[in-house]
Amino acid sequence: MEQAHVINVNQLCKKFVSYKKEPGVLGSVKSFFVRNAIEKKAVDNFQMTVKKGEIIGLLGPNGAGKTTLMKMFTGIVVPTSGELTILGHNPWERDKGFRKKIALVMGQKSQLWWDIPAMDSFTLLQRYYEIPDDRFKERIDHMSEILEVKDLLHIHVRKLSLGERMKLELMASLLHDPEVIFLDEPTIGLDLIAQENIRNFIKEYHRKTKCTIIITSHYMADVQALCDRLVLIMGGTKGFDGPIYEFEKVLGNEKTLSFSFSSEQDPSASIWESYDPEWDEKFRSVELRVPEEELRELSSQIIKNLDVIDFATEKLPIERVMKTLMEKPELLQTGQHD
Repeated sequence: MEQAHVINVNQLCKKFVSYKKEPGVLGSVKSFFVRNAIEKKAVDNFQMTVKKGEIIGLLGPNGAGKTTLMKMFTGIVVPTSGELTILGHNPWERDKGFRKKIALVMGQKSQLWWDIPAMDSFTLLQRYYEIPDDRFKERIDHMSEILEVKDLLHIHVRKLSLGERMKLELMASLLHDPEVIFLDEPTIGLDLIAQENIRNFIKEYHRKTKCTIIITSHYMADVQALCDRLVLIMGGTKGFDGPIYEFEKVLGNEKTLSFSFSSEQDPSASIWESYDPEWDEKFRSVELRVPEEELRELSSQIIKNLDVIDFATEKLPIERVMKTLMEKPELLQTGQHD
């Protein structure tokens, strides 16, 4: 019988304990007898379920607990308390059956050997995951064609660009056809074209395999392009869990209204003060956060009275929602979803 959820998280906690030492030799001697423990909750009573085939964006500011969660999901870190199962396995037990079902791609860390060609690394991974020769060749041919890296397979990894290495990292992680994929900052440091290529590959791979994907990223474009559901973690606790379109409305039913002017404007004028203005450095363009019911009247007023040369409106960008929530986390109390 197929499981209802591939990932089940219930009351998951992770505490880290460090010890404070007084400076100097005397402090070192004292630390042998008295240790002042400092306890930090990296993840606190976190709950989440994930169905087969979902792509979920796991977001939060630095230090919020995202990386700790990903490490618990993949068995690198053992939880302090709570329940966590992935495909029926306890990740921290790291049994072979579990490792064959998951993949972890970390944008800042490489699993390819630096001084040998990627193909040599792939061959070693084939032996580790016990992939049959025909299946291995099929997957190498298929993924290298989609990612356009056939000519790079026999070049030493250290000679490749960051974007080329990232494509090969993805190949290495997907050789064994995992059911659950964890992507931790997969496009970090890449240029815009390389980012787009990686996103397109992930979307196409997911469409064909129906695998489950958890992705963390500081690039909101990754989340918007790939995910239908967003989970926000702040201070180790879950602040939001729901569709992206609902997250965009956490701050209200507002839109971004942008104007460009032919001359410098006065940013202290009263017309801007209620709309959270963001100016360029020359005060010749501005973005405003405007409730939908005020959109038409405000637009007409600005166009009529100021030297507008261009304007546009769009839904509130997810980056701006994130920025506001990091500054005012209390706003989540009225916008939380489970």
